[in-house]
Amino acid sequence: MATATFSRLGSANTYDNARANLMTRQTSLVNLQDKMTSGKRVNTPSDDPTSAAQAERALNRIERIKTDQRALDSQRNAISQAESVLGDVTDTLQSIRELMVSAGDGGYTSAERQTIAMQIQGMRDQVFALSNRKDTNGMPLFASLASALKPFVGPQATAPDYTFQGLPGQNGSTEVTIASTLDGDSAFMHQPNRDGVYNIKVTNTAAGLIPSSRTLQTDNVTVTSPVLVTGAAYAIDFTAIDTTTVPGTTTATYTLTDTTNSPGAPFATQTISYPTDQPANILIADDPPPPAAPTTLGLPGLSFSITGTPDVGDSITIDPSPSIFSVLDNAIRDIGVAPNGNAAAQAVGQALNNIDIGMSRVSAVRSQAGDLLNRAERISVNQEKRSVQMETDRSRAEDMDMMTGISDFQNQQTGYQAALQSYAQIQKLSLFNFIG
Repeated sequence: MATATFSRLGSANTYDNARANLMTRQTSLVNLQDKMTSGKRVNTPSDDPTSAAQAERALNRIERIKTDQRALDSQRNAISQAESVLGDVTDTLQSIRELMVSAGDGGYTSAERQTIAMQIQGMRDQVFALSNRKDTNGMPLFASLASALKPFVGPQATAPDYTFQGLPGQNGSTEVTIASTLDGDSAFMHQPNRDGVYNIKVTNTAAGLIPSSRTLQTDNVTVTSPVLVTGAAYAIDFTAIDTTTVPGTTTATYTLTDTTNSPGAPFATQTISYPTDQPANILIADDPPPPAAPTTLGLPGLSFSITGTPDVGDSITIDPSPSIFSVLDNAIRDIGVAPNGNAAAQAVGQALNNIDIGMSRVSAVRSQAGDLLNRAERISVNQEKRSVQMETDRSRAEDMDMMTGISDFQNQQTGYQAALQSYAQIQKLSLFNFIG
């Protein structure tokens, strides 16, 4: 009699393994699907701790670049506005200069010169307002290193008539920033030893201004030795004119006084001789080069010439102009009160020379603004390159290669379908199904 053989079927372990495999593949498929949806290979640090750290560092640098760029944009806007304001200042000064040239017309009457002076006054107020212009954040455009909310103050009753309420200088640029203000002191204020801006006025103690019956004028001050210039004001007073001692020769005697440090106490008395039938040509120089026209020792580090016919009581004052505003105020005063051509020519000659110096200072600072804007543009380009590089590093660390991702997804999907089919078959491996 044949004996039946029975085999033991251990389906529980197979069932658990199939189920675990199915769940693993399902999880992998879902994770891969999430990565494809986000486009990132690393969604959480646990996906790849090293790559996640690299991506985080790249993101931090990208955000830092954005912050620096926002600050740079603000600085660039301020400098751009300041450069535009300096352009307006230059245009206004040029218009003032044209009015000054017209004031020197010998055919103009005193009333016409007063009208021109009033026009210059309005433009001078405009220049002063522009110098205190603020940016969109309410900060002065010409604050230099530090200043009050109103950098320029004046006119004041005591010397100097205009002052700069701040710390002169220019903030330095860094690798990612530029200065947000310009040096207003350099643009609008003058230094005697650097710029040599002096206003020379010719008067007579008895008649006031030089009468129209004779002429006495000066040219402009020149700085011959900056280290000797003290910035003091001076006066030259003619005390004697001798036309009889030597026939045909006039000898003029005058004193030089430092009216800032020793008012009323002349530090030198000089004489000069010239042909009576010719105007005097007196070179006031600290160290005149011989053999020139009649010269005498004069003001420390400064030089200028006197031409015309001096008389007893004539006085020539040499005053430093500490700012472009001072230059304009002097021009308004001297042109407005000039009663004759001699006074008008003297006032206009001084004003034109000094305003040209002032315009050169404004132009120099405007050039610095242009350099800063060019630097800002270069910084922006470099920052953009760095940002692109950081974005590339971040992408390399955490972004998914979509072609590889699609291929992996298809493989995972195929594996998941196979696991489903295998699980379906394993579910049938039970003792009851075998017996049945």
